[in-house]
Amino acid sequence: MRAARFHEYGGAESLVIEQAPDPHPGLGEIRVRVAAASVNPIDWKLRAGTLHQLIPLELPAIPGRDAAGVVDEIGDGVQGVSIGDRVFGLGGVTGATAELVILSAWAHAPDTWNDEQAAGAGIASVTAMRGLNALGSLAGRTLLVEGAAGGVGGAAVEIAVAQGATVIGTASERNHEFLTSLGAVPTTYGPGLAQRLSAVAPHGVDIALDTAASGSLDDLVAITGDPTRVATVADHAGGQRLGTHVVNAENDSALLSVAAELGRQGRYTPRIEQTYPLERIADAHAHAERGRTRGKIVICI
Repeated sequence: MRAARFHEYGGAESLVIEQAPDPHPGLGEIRVRVAAASVNPIDWKLRAGTLHQLIPLELPAIPGRDAAGVVDEIGDGVQGVSIGDRVFGLGGVTGATAELVILSAWAHAPDTWNDEQAAGAGIASVTAMRGLNALGSLAGRTLLVEGAAGGVGGAAVEIAVAQGATVIGTASERNHEFLTSLGAVPTTYGPGLAQRLSAVAPHGVDIALDTAASGSLDDLVAITGDPTRVATVADHAGGQRLGTHVVNAENDSALLSVAAELGRQGRYTPRIEQTYPLERIADAHAHAERGRTRGKIVICI
């Protein structure tokens, strides 16, 4: 199969397109012929080597955590999916940016999403929902999403709105119209957030979800009045210091199925900032490293 790989840790230029061995599914896994795969922060951090002590890789490695495509091989013990089904989901910490990928968590992709949107839904929806679930019931509550224009933040906004929350989202001013389209009340991030919130949320903020790791956790705890009313999916050290909920993405087919159902209902649509062909994966990684994206960056295989 054709795949993007890196043979040593380094910059985006270390990525090459080459032939790699075809993978095969094990117990409880499926193999998917990939239509598209998304780029997540963990992908370029692993490639750069900044996580090598925490997550050592066997090189050469194929970047990519989530993908969408058509099932073409099924491992033992798998039920509820057939060859030819269109799915999206998550595999290991690497392996998705290739013609074939092994998934251990998946859901059927709704017809309302194209392949790029389905590819952008996996890690974003699971991470957002785990962060939101840590905060309890959302109906009738006012939620602040820090970093609401990114892949995870945007997913959190739409999913929270679907669950009955009033959502305020922070983003740069250029993304405020985008946040409004997602159903959030926009405001800017940075110093003075509490004062700005008093204007857009005069009755206060009940709960907060940090998706940005922008150094705002202390402010979010002060704004909500209780660290247990705050969850972070991005600033683990800060969350542990303050006693907030600290959440990681997990390969969870049940959460992916919830995201897919919201997609079928038209209540959650993964937002794509830009797509790249496989041959331009280095450009896609460089784009992701610059940050401040509006939605997901996706590689079309």
